[in-house]
Parts: sequence; C-alpha cells; structure tokens
Amino acid sequence: MSRICAVCGKIPVRGNQITRTGLPKKTGGFGLKTTGISRRIFFPNLQTVKVNINGVVKRIRVCTKCIKAGKIQKA
Repeated sequence: MSRICAVCGKIPVRGNQITRTGLPKKTGGFGLKTTGISRRIFFPNLQTVKVNINGVVKRIRVCTKCIKAGKIQKA
C-alpha cells in the first residue's frame, strides 16, 4: 500500500533527526550541543476510511488534515 493521501497527494518527506545534549541556557546551562544528525522520514498521518464517491462506497487512504477539513464524505 502506498503512503500517499488520495485527496491532497501528501507524501513522505525526508528530513533530519538531530540528537542534542546539554542543558538549555534558559534553565541555567551552557546551551544545547548537537551530537549527531541522522536521516529520517516523516510520514503523513493516513487513515483508511470508507468514502462515498459518486454513489459508490470505496476504501481510500486519506490524511487526517483532509478528514478534518471535510474534503471527503464518509459513507
């Protein structure tokens, strides 16, 4: 199954996971220092829902942003 929203086309995005150590300056430390950067993937929050499309009930994968915005009509 693909990880793409059927309504808006939202796809997984690549980014970095940054590991930090130390205590923030505002809490009395010397600040946060970066100790490692590794690549990661941010996946959209997809849910499988039954949708009414032209009178036909289908199951599609839709992101929660589209569900909240009312871009689909649930069956």
